[in-house]
Amino acid sequence: MTTLMDPTAERESAEMQPLPRLAGLEGKTVGLLDISKPRGDVFLDRLEDLLVQRGVKTRRYKKPTFTRVAPVELKQQIASECDAVVESLAD
Repeated sequence: MTTLMDPTAERESAEMQPLPRLAGLEGKTVGLLDISKPRGDVFLDRLEDLLVQRGVKTRRYKKPTFTRVAPVELKQQIASECDAVVESLAD
């Protein structure tokens, strides 16, 4: 069993199951979420280059601030437009 750690301020961990992994990225759209920390965009720019070279479609998103969780509307948009997402952290 996989243990997922919740980085939010919850006092007790919720029991969650990870979503199944994609078999591959062919024909998929990968969302790239910049959490608005300095230089996170640099990492995502490079990752996007690598994905596009492999024929993967990407979409970019950005949180308004890194100090709060992503707004529900943004999470819903990503979920409706993407098959997978990579969230950047940097400093």
